[in-house]
Amino acid sequence: MIARLLLLFFISHSFFAFAQNSPTTSVDSVISLNNEQVNLTHFDMSYFIDKTGKMTLSQIQNQTFTASKNELTLGTNAKTTWSKITVKNNDSDTLRLFIHNPDAYHLEEVGFYETHNGQLINQSEIQLDTSGPKANMFGGSAVFSFYIAPQQQKTIYVKSVTFSHQWFALNIYNEEHSKRALVGNGNYIALLVGMMLALMIYNFFLYLSARKIENIVYALYLISGTVWVALSYGVAANFFGIFSAEVLQLNSSLLSMPSFLVIFVMLIFETKKHYPKEHIALSLILVLLVGDFIYSLFDVVGALKPASTLAAMMMTVTFGVSISLWRKGDPLAKYFLLGHSLFVIFNMLAVLYYKGITDANVINSHGVGIGILLEALMMAFILSYRIKTLEKIKAQQKELTRLVDTDPMTGLYNRRYFDRKSEELIAAMASNHQELTLIIADLDHFKAINDTYGHDIGDKVIIEFANILTTQQRKDDIACRYGGEEFVLLLHCSLHDAKSVAERIREKAANTRIKSNDAQAVKFTVSLGVHSVAHASTTIKETLSIADKALYKAKNNGRNCVEVAV
Repeated sequence: MIARLLLLFFISHSFFAFAQNSPTTSVDSVISLNNEQVNLTHFDMSYFIDKTGKMTLSQIQNQTFTASKNELTLGTNAKTTWSKITVKNNDSDTLRLFIHNPDAYHLEEVGFYETHNGQLINQSEIQLDTSGPKANMFGGSAVFSFYIAPQQQKTIYVKSVTFSHQWFALNIYNEEHSKRALVGNGNYIALLVGMMLALMIYNFFLYLSARKIENIVYALYLISGTVWVALSYGVAANFFGIFSAEVLQLNSSLLSMPSFLVIFVMLIFETKKHYPKEHIALSLILVLLVGDFIYSLFDVVGALKPASTLAAMMMTVTFGVSISLWRKGDPLAKYFLLGHSLFVIFNMLAVLYYKGITDANVINSHGVGIGILLEALMMAFILSYRIKTLEKIKAQQKELTRLVDTDPMTGLYNRRYFDRKSEELIAAMASNHQELTLIIADLDHFKAINDTYGHDIGDKVIIEFANILTTQQRKDDIACRYGGEEFVLLLHCSLHDAKSVAERIREKAANTRIKSNDAQAVKFTVSLGVHSVAHASTTIKETLSIADKALYKAKNNGRNCVEVAV
């Protein structure tokens, strides 16, 4: 099992490496502008990776740039990257242009350098690795403005220094479109975060219902996922003005989130108990994730570099495990496999994007967030489904217990339950400061009723008398069919009150009529013995014995009466 999972990972990893784009040497492309309505979100530019991280603008201008689109993803080996954008104004009016980097919130440093004929005209350098207000930062976007005269050509160099993964997009707008872009930036990501928060609230109510550790792990997964989405897609920057350096440590959630996912799988499928091989595979990847998470507490930048590789390994292992569990017939596996397949697909797209293997687009750049949300929805469904299943099992067990403890004809408790429960109540008398009194009842001449009218009528008499008992008992009292026509009632009351209850039972029984098959009215009476439980050390057997003597006294006194044991 483990070997197959590792083979699957290495095959997929080799495919990623094979798919990596080869760089193309740049021939400077010029963006020609012919009117004032500038709204460029797709255009050609070029880039250069400064491996030293120390080159000056004059040195950069002499380097060979690589042709690219305005959306770049270069992985972890491009910490300092320079972009080169050449613009020519073919319009008759001077234009004011704005270059946006909407992904600046995750960077360490952003720099804009405006040049004309190789000379530096203006520049803006934004240090995002320090706290405090940032000039030219609007939410999570870095913005640089410049003017370009008719028939003038300018080159703008954009410096991007990242903490770990190098990815960004550059856009060119006029003033109107610049404002629109800033107003709409991040709204759909806020919606994504809002849906994650809604799932947290839903899970809270699930936890109140089930009180399962899986719900706690799922909550931690949601929190980690929400934090990561908020950081990665600029929610913290766009809405709260918080940038990477100030919340850099929170990027550890990129490692804690898959850790909680693996733990969730272990718990929900009980892999340790039912699937030992799959449990070993999950445990191994969990050790790697937790190890890197602990490392991130000391060096979060260093820990994030292998994070994408670990994420790919985690997805490979969990996907393989879910297939294995599905093939083994686990009832929840098909649901998890569906949600996890979507998670894997979208996260693989994101991994390829962050490693610089594929070009940027909305799906690739936001694959992790989409995948997290889709899987979180399915995980919530699995939790709900499991709770429903457990409640069904619990109800079945409760029904089985009820059947074991009750008399099937009358629905009253049986002798076994009464003996057990009454001993508990007697033992608790002292601490509860309660009085207990026992009534024992026996139907008079019941054999004659059976012989005269048949067993069907006899059964109806027993059922009717059981109903009379239940009308006289309170919530904590116990009514029991103790034998064939013998019943007991344990009441939480004094001897005096119990005698009154017994009299009401006797009277109600004497006034009850049951129609026989030939429409005759069948009458029956009952004799009752009453005895108060003396103290907590008294056994139910002793109490029954004394109450039984009172019952026989009632029988000897002509039946259809109540006698209290002295």
